Amino acid sequence: MVNLLIYLFVAAIIGWVATELMHDRSNLLLNIVVAIVGAFLAGFFLSPIFNVGTINDAITIPTILVTLLGSIILLLIIRLFRRSRRR
Repeated sequence: MVNLLIYLFVAAIIGWVATELMHDRSNLLLNIVVAIVGAFLAGFFLSPIFNVGTINDAITIPTILVTLLGSIILLLIIRLFRRSRRR
């Protein structure tokens, strides 16, 4: 139970940092979702490149950075889909 709370807390912080860097509006739940989905995205594409896991594996500085990069990539993809829909 404590591990789940720590995981959600770290995910919320990562999601918040990612949305702040991308200048998106968000709330706590969205920040957590962005970080968790970003971690899965990073696990598939970035972990093999950098040979580092994500926060789904362990919570360390390298895994936090890889998860943050995955979250930023996720927000970029969402932004591209939003722009293509507006046209």
